[in-house]
Amino acid sequence: MFRCLNTKINRGFTFIEVLVGAFLTLVIFLGIFFAYQFVLKTIGANRNKITAIAIAKGELEKIKNLPYQSVGIKNGFPDGDLEDTETVTLNNITYTVKRRVDYVIDPRDGLASPDDACPNDYKKVEVEVSWNGLSAGQVKLNIDISPKNLAEECSETGGILSVAVFDAFGAMVASPLIEIKDSETGQTIKTAVPSSGQHYFSLPSTSYKVIVSKDGYSSAQTYSTDEVANPEKPNPIVLEDQVTEISFSIDKVSSFSVDTLASWSVDYFSDSFLDQSKVSEFSNLTIGGGQVVLTDSGGVYQSSGYLTSISINPIDLVSWQDFSFNDFRPLNTEILYHILYYDGSDWILVPDSDLPGNSAGFETHPIDLSGLDPTIYPKLKLKADFSTSDLSDTPVLYDWQVSWKNSQTTPVPNVSFDLQGAKIIGTDTAEQPVYKFSQSFASDSSGHIDIANLEWDSYTFSISSETGLDLETTDPSPQPISLAPDTSLPVSLYVNAQNSLLVTVKDIDTGDSIFAASVRLYSSALNYDKTQQTDEKGKTYFIPLDVGNYTIEAQMSGYETKSENVSVSGDESIVISLTRTE
Repeated sequence: MFRCLNTKINRGFTFIEVLVGAFLTLVIFLGIFFAYQFVLKTIGANRNKITAIAIAKGELEKIKNLPYQSVGIKNGFPDGDLEDTETVTLNNITYTVKRRVDYVIDPRDGLASPDDACPNDYKKVEVEVSWNGLSAGQVKLNIDISPKNLAEECSETGGILSVAVFDAFGAMVASPLIEIKDSETGQTIKTAVPSSGQHYFSLPSTSYKVIVSKDGYSSAQTYSTDEVANPEKPNPIVLEDQVTEISFSIDKVSSFSVDTLASWSVDYFSDSFLDQSKVSEFSNLTIGGGQVVLTDSGGVYQSSGYLTSISINPIDLVSWQDFSFNDFRPLNTEILYHILYYDGSDWILVPDSDLPGNSAGFETHPIDLSGLDPTIYPKLKLKADFSTSDLSDTPVLYDWQVSWKNSQTTPVPNVSFDLQGAKIIGTDTAEQPVYKFSQSFASDSSGHIDIANLEWDSYTFSISSETGLDLETTDPSPQPISLAPDTSLPVSLYVNAQNSLLVTVKDIDTGDSIFAASVRLYSSALNYDKTQQTDEKGKTYFIPLDVGNYTIEAQMSGYETKSENVSVSGDESIVISLTRTE
């Protein structure tokens, strides 16, 4: 036993054991390396921060020893001897020193005469020291500098601009960004983010642009007469020794989720006779494999037979459309088609008074069913009578279908529309209102668009007549549509036109709708050529169109491309059946 153990020990390490050992060694050393780097970075950051604090404190000590009148930024307000920005290099690190001086208006002793003849009560000095590099950072320190006496307090001139920010319900907005800009140059002079929603700015006597905003909120501002001829909220003018008050309303932004739709759609019943599932009754016929024929009895066909579909019961029926079929009728054979309805006790022929030629039977298609009153004929059946005078031959029915309009909606792609709010910022030179929000949008290829960052307001949707479309109605209705703060509101725009074409693409064998089929509608005579894709229901809607003849082409990977001619006059629909490739 001892010799076996000794032999095993003398083998040494395997290759895998060496790899594992090397990997563990690498992990340990990498951990030590990164920990060392982190320690160095932390030490460097702390060293730089300590240096920056020392620089800031030194700056504040210098400023504290200046005369009160000298505490200010050169050519600023208050004016003084301090530079706005300087750089200092210590220990091979360059530090940027920024100084800011503001008057502080303490409302406890009044804002203006007679309560407070000198509203600029004291000065707030802020020193920011920043540095770049691997451990970049910044520090800020501030101090209040008070005048020694009333003479120093009253030595500065100017006025006070009071800015208050409210929400849509009249409550103060916490911590809005208030920007005071030079009304001529647009340069930002002062900013504030008051937690109370109100701030007092001490400013030289002149006019200013004021802008208020907050992340996730709407914004508001004042306007000059160059921007709006007669502004509702003009740029305020700060007067000497007076308080100018101005207020704004902002609130959380909202959005519209807009769908552009037609208020109707087309559905259909079809049977390609793969089986008997859509047949209610038949006689002397053989059904299956995608066709219906007279029954063959030992090489001789039956002389006649008939076939009746199951009941066709549309949902939300508005009007019947067309009945069409695909058949083959050799010489001496015939198929006559009829439409049946339920009279309360039995299925009988629709009378010729409502559908001329129905009793004799139809041989050509499409058969227009739009004259049938849906209240009298809420459901139908299809019937085909087969016959042959040559018992060695038979007619063949490959498929049939009937379509109808329903009250379900259809997405309308690429609709351009205008959206206008009710709030105005003033009037133009002709005394016409200038609206705060007025923009144009367009729905996408699926008839949808999300419009974000909207201010609470009442909005009106409209469609230009130049588009060839009419805005039938909206949901919600009526307009204008109110949009509350912090709201996402769905809106449906129902459009129509004098002429349109609704296309449905389906699988000829299964009858299933084909999603994302490419449908091209074109006419060189009408200078029209547009390609769209079908939606999940296999539908796509071409609107608006001119009256005339078009060519329609449908294609989809795995299917044979199919082209047809179609005549458009009014609201038309067509079903295109595609055949799978071998």
